[in-house]
Amino acid sequence: MLSITIDNKQYQAEEGQSILEAALNNGIEIPHLCYHENLSAYGGCRLCLVEISRDGKTKLTTSCTYPAADGIIVETATPKVKKARRLVMELLLSMAPDSPQLQSYARKLGVHASRFKPDGDGCINCGLCVRVCTELVGANALTFANRGDQKTVGPPFEEEPENCIGCGACVLICPTDCIGIEENGDERKIKRWHKTLKMKYCKSCGRPYMPYAQIEFALQRTADAVPEEWFEKCPDCR
Repeated sequence: MLSITIDNKQYQAEEGQSILEAALNNGIEIPHLCYHENLSAYGGCRLCLVEISRDGKTKLTTSCTYPAADGIIVETATPKVKKARRLVMELLLSMAPDSPQLQSYARKLGVHASRFKPDGDGCINCGLCVRVCTELVGANALTFANRGDQKTVGPPFEEEPENCIGCGACVLICPTDCIGIEENGDERKIKRWHKTLKMKYCKSCGRPYMPYAQIEFALQRTADAVPEEWFEKCPDCR
């Protein structure tokens, strides 16, 4: 175990943890949007900025990507940190001005309006959809394109994603709700990716419940450990 100081109090952290993970495990809340405990750290939203003091040097850094180290000193709410977070929040609001979650977060940080002109479609390039699709689902249907202020998130070449199985993981994890999902009869559409998939009907209750592509993907991933008959019924009827 490592000994770290956060806001003038000593805490224990595990080897390999980030500053953000150590803080959250000790009940210390640090604002964050692009972090998820089951995904790799990305540091894209930059809301988790903290002030780190180590070896006589102090700097601002993203706590989700900075590893905990023995003797490190962390400040989560200095005037410098708060000012930087508010600026970041204003930039994020300009990208997703209609997001209720961002608006709520902004109020908590003392931001009630953004000085930047709204110029976005709701995506804040947090990369959660890319990481969940690649790291947890394993479909690899999404990716990053370009760099800097030209960076975008979506299917390769901005075309309909061939590998999308319609599982909806990207929709559920998106912090701004900009991806969207729509079901009409036996069709499920992932709206942002313009992907429409046919769904299988449950043999018991008769309702469509899962895309055929998702079932085929699951059967391939489980290497016949799960029989095909398992998917004849929806989870409720099983």
